[in-house]
Amino acid sequence: MTTSPARSPRLLLIVTVVLVVAGAILLTVPQTPSAPAAPAPPRATAPTAHPTATAPSARTAQASAPAQATASTASTRSAGASALPPHGEGVAGDAAIQKSLEDAWPADLAADDEHKLLAAGRGLLRADATGVGRAKWPALFDNPDQAIAPAFATARFRIQAAVARRDASPDKAVVHLVWAGTDRGGTYTDRRITDWYFARTSSKGASTWTPQPRI
Repeated sequence: MTTSPARSPRLLLIVTVVLVVAGAILLTVPQTPSAPAAPAPPRATAPTAHPTATAPSARTAQASAPAQATASTASTRSAGASALPPHGEGVAGDAAIQKSLEDAWPADLAADDEHKLLAAGRGLLRADATGVGRAKWPALFDNPDQAIAPAFATARFRIQAAVARRDASPDKAVVHLVWAGTDRGGTYTDRRITDWYFARTSSKGASTWTPQPRI
């Protein structure tokens, strides 16, 4: 009975040390979750989302390409139309009209043929509109020596631009003319259009361009 008091404190100390060590071990060991966490979605699904999202963009880009081309063509045509001078511009705008004709119909005749055709086309237009020089083409104008009231006055008559080009074959040509004039009623109009057609004929080994009657 005399040893009980001595053992009791020692026993308590040992129990206390054991409890402290056990608590420390429990604190250091990670706790296992009671329920497993929901698994993260597999990464394989992530790449499949990108084609789905980008495919409409690719299709939209392909579909918009023709629209952009159409818009570009429309803007080009609009720019060409706006390049022409306004009506009533006068002599200052003739160069722009000449360039527009040359851009629309690239040259396809020999320089000598083009020069002859332009000279004949200009003369025919003047004779037809004002009556001046009709005697040079008796086959085209009936009674050229007879006084004929001209449809347009000579005072404000002006050829603004002209080009000569082939007409479906090497032996046919057309002279396309843009001109201005005042009619009998006193109305001045510019950028009028007239075409004169020619056919190549041969006489005594020489070829000439013969104007064709107006229909």
